[in-house]
Amino acid sequence: MTLRVRHARMIPLTYPSKPEYTMTNPRRPLRLNVGFLINQPIGVSREFLFDYPEIKAGEDTRLTNFSGSARISRTPQGLLVQAKFEASLTMECVRCLETYQQRLGWEFTELYAFSRRSVTESGLLVPEDAHIDLEPLTRDYALLEVPINPICKENCRGLCPVCGENMNQVDCGHRSGGADSPFAVLKSLTDE
Repeated sequence: MTLRVRHARMIPLTYPSKPEYTMTNPRRPLRLNVGFLINQPIGVSREFLFDYPEIKAGEDTRLTNFSGSARISRTPQGLLVQAKFEASLTMECVRCLETYQQRLGWEFTELYAFSRRSVTESGLLVPEDAHIDLEPLTRDYALLEVPINPICKENCRGLCPVCGENMNQVDCGHRSGGADSPFAVLKSLTDE
C-alpha cells in the first residue's frame, strides 16, 4: 500500500523569542525551579510571570494584588535575576490613623552565583536543589519602598487635636492653631 501526497507544504514553526512561564504554586509562589537553566549556554534566559491576589512575604508581610515578572539569565558566574513587581500593602495613615492600601512598586537585580568564588555582596548562591526562593529579596525590596510617613491621601486632614475626631469624616467645630497653640508665637512673626 502506498500513500500519495498531492500537496505538501512546509509550515514554519515559530518559537517565542522570550518564553514566559506563569507560576502556579500558591503555597510558595516565589520559589522557582531553575535547574533547566544551569547547563544551558551563556545568555539563555527565561521570564517568569506572577499574578496573585495575595502572597505572604516573610512572617509579617502580606502583599495583595501582587503582580510582576522575573527574568533569569545564565551568565558565566551564575544566574542573574532581574525582577520587577507591584503590590499593595495595608498601612496605617500617620495623620488620621485609618488603614488603607498603599501601592508599592520595586525592582531588583541580583546574581545567584554558582560558586563561592563568584559570590557578590548579597551572598546569594544557587542552591543544590536548583530552587531559587525570591521571597526574602521580594520582601526586603518591597519594604524599602514603604514611605516613612504613610498618608492615606494627599489632602488628609488628620485627627482633631482637641477631641480626637477624624476630621476627614466629621467637622467637630474645633480649629487648630488657636491662641493656646505653641505655634501661636510664630504666627505673630508673619503678621508684621
